[in-house]
Amino acid sequence: MNFFSTLLLALGLALAARPAPAAFINGHSYTPLAAWAEANGLRLMRNGRSDEFTVTNRNQRLVLEKDSRTAVINGVNVALSFPVAVDKGEVLLAQLDLADTIGPLIFLPKLSAKKISTICLDPGHGGRDSGNRVGAHLEKNYTLLLAAELKNQLQRAGFKVLLTRTQDAFVDLPDRPRLANRRGADLFVSLHFNATEVGKNEVAGPETYCITPVGASSSNAQGEGADHGACLANRVENKSLLLAYQVQRALVWNLNVDDRSVRRARFAVLRDAAMPAILIESGYMTNPTEGRKIFDANYRRQIAAAIVRGILTYQKLTLAVPAAKPVKSSSYEHRH
Repeated sequence: MNFFSTLLLALGLALAARPAPAAFINGHSYTPLAAWAEANGLRLMRNGRSDEFTVTNRNQRLVLEKDSRTAVINGVNVALSFPVAVDKGEVLLAQLDLADTIGPLIFLPKLSAKKISTICLDPGHGGRDSGNRVGAHLEKNYTLLLAAELKNQLQRAGFKVLLTRTQDAFVDLPDRPRLANRRGADLFVSLHFNATEVGKNEVAGPETYCITPVGASSSNAQGEGADHGACLANRVENKSLLLAYQVQRALVWNLNVDDRSVRRARFAVLRDAAMPAILIESGYMTNPTEGRKIFDANYRRQIAAAIVRGILTYQKLTLAVPAAKPVKSSSYEHRH
């Protein structure tokens, strides 16, 4: 084979190995889910004639639905940054979601080898900031009570615990993660209870927030758009995601409540945390049934126990040997 034949062959092989141009749907890059699944040893199936799809192997199960921004990862709801798309029968998922949400939770890359020692608890609101109010019940009081219970349980599990407030006092939002940073905390957990003006009888269950990835919009209605720049918390966003996932999983499964999903936000208390940080909305004060439970010390003990279980699972996973890294698949050209 002469020089030119060798050169042409090499060029041909290089072109064949190069990924296809990215798919652009409403300005965002998408990847064919089937190719990604196959490359990572997973199987994509359509659930009957519905618009629901399952990606699975012996250990993992991912459920997606056309036009939905929620993925169900091993039984836990997780918010996506962009909706699932289907074009000509091809299921497409945003590359950012595969890289920053689904991949880290399915493949569990090695995130840390440091054992957790100190946890900073942040009882939401306080002082002139009462938080949600339901009759005579103020959120600021119940977050402080939950923090005290959670502190006791974490200490019994062997952790050192800091609190951003120990009484009914107002603490500026930036000062809360600043305290955790200054004291060298390994985790930051902000505690809240939710409320809604509509559907009070129907809306219930916990939501657990972690920092929004760069390039994505936040899940919360007041969240910044996708053009928001990076913040300190993005340096450890995969750790925060895994912590949020494990805590949400423990809350839903141990309390037997509705799963309001792992969500993304750029809350002030999350943005400036140098360590893995989450914000937990442990339930809805406005739901007649769940609200009565939240106001009961027994139930708050159960909430605290579930959070401890989630943290312990997170610690076990971050110290474990990582699974294989996900394989990148070809992209798909499609413009809408």
